Amino acid sequence: MSVSTPARRTGAAKAPVRGSGNTPGRRFRLGEPGTAWLFMTPALVLLAGMLLYPIFYTLWVSFSDFDLALFQPTGWVGWKNYEAVLKDPGFLESLKVTGIYLVIALPLQMILGFAIAFLLNVEWRGRGVLRALFLIPMVVAPVVAGGIWRMLLDPLWGVVNYMLGLVGVGPVEWIGDPTLAMVSVILIDTWRWTPFVVLIAAAGIMALPGDVYEAAKSDGATRWQTMWHVTLPLLVPVMAAAFVVRWLGAVKMFDIALAATKGGPGNSTNVVNLYIYEKGFRGLEFGSASSMATLVLIITMILTYFLFRISRRLENRW
Repeated sequence: MSVSTPARRTGAAKAPVRGSGNTPGRRFRLGEPGTAWLFMTPALVLLAGMLLYPIFYTLWVSFSDFDLALFQPTGWVGWKNYEAVLKDPGFLESLKVTGIYLVIALPLQMILGFAIAFLLNVEWRGRGVLRALFLIPMVVAPVVAGGIWRMLLDPLWGVVNYMLGLVGVGPVEWIGDPTLAMVSVILIDTWRWTPFVVLIAAAGIMALPGDVYEAAKSDGATRWQTMWHVTLPLLVPVMAAAFVVRWLGAVKMFDIALAATKGGPGNSTNVVNLYIYEKGFRGLEFGSASSMATLVLIITMILTYFLFRISRRLENRW
């Protein structure tokens, strides 16, 4: 009895070859870069609308004659607004005031911020409570902080002068004297932003490797030697990053000076952003104000570029 086996069919289905264009149900894949750009598109569109449009509109206004009746730029005037701005003594004086504020306030905040971070890193009772208290200035709005300190520094009924009077000092014209007014603005800004530097410094200190300190201790290094030769060199990149971040916030300083001193007395605390505000929204000189804002943006971008270069070199060196 013979058993017949069915013949192998030559037309049997084969597995689809990977990569063939005729494969049914194949899905289109963007790849990792394409997928990233796809998810970034909504954010990029939002940034273009919220950031690029105001910048280009400001440039347009700076090169135009602004018609207050139509409340829009009309005629093209070229570099006329920029020539007037560069000859404006008030604008040049405001740049000088801003430079003085930056040169004093930024190093002061960096030194205090890292010093306080070192103190909070040491184990002692009440450290947690003090850490929480340091966050209070950060949550206070700048305008509110400036207004509160203006009342505290009032020469007649301010708390600061009252406390100084108990020890036989005063009354001090914190807001009325040009030099002390700048000192007051710097102190208020330092009070508000030093906790921000403390947070960055504390995070950097906590991230330092422990084996380095164990090696320094085994070599007989004292606490001060460890700080100067181990901790500070390791924190140089953190210091550079904190300085750049704080610089980007400090160049925009406006609200504290507005609430505390209103730019006075005279122009002693009239920082450049406050001067641009006064020129545009009170003097209604939008063309000049836009030209000033553009120049300040260019100066800030150039200085920030060099700060990033210095920060990168410090990170590569240390």
